[in-house]
Amino acid sequence: MFSASQLTTEQKAALVQWAGEGATMSDLQRRLKEDFELGITYMETRMLVLDLGLELQEPAKPVEPKVEPAAAPVPTGKVSVTMDHLALPGALVSGRVSFSDGETGVWMLDQSGRPGLDPDTAGYRPTAEDIQSFQQQLRALIQSSGL
Repeated sequence: MFSASQLTTEQKAALVQWAGEGATMSDLQRRLKEDFELGITYMETRMLVLDLGLELQEPAKPVEPKVEPAAAPVPTGKVSVTMDHLALPGALVSGRVSFSDGETGVWMLDQSGRPGLDPDTAGYRPTAEDIQSFQQQLRALIQSSGL
């Protein structure tokens, strides 16, 4: 096993300098090989860093952008239904719906004609009036599309 006692003063000074310049463990290992022809393992490099008391600088972590909470739905007072040009997988037709209170969701009719509604807000239940308006608009939309 390679140890720090086997390094010359010049090699130790080089390691200190490289670490100060922001070198990573892999950089130190590579530079020892290239500059001093010392082929040591990653683990041996790690032990050298510990033996010499080198402080390696960790690369700055990327700052994650803050995600602002979604704006509250804006009540429109009416239900609107649109149809997708390409249906969702497994659906005969699909689209989006916006309810009178501003809540939205995805709707679909499967190959058997069974309807499905996936609201954007988990647990949301539209009012009975909104469901009735949705069904009427959906029926008219599907009839006008020729399906």
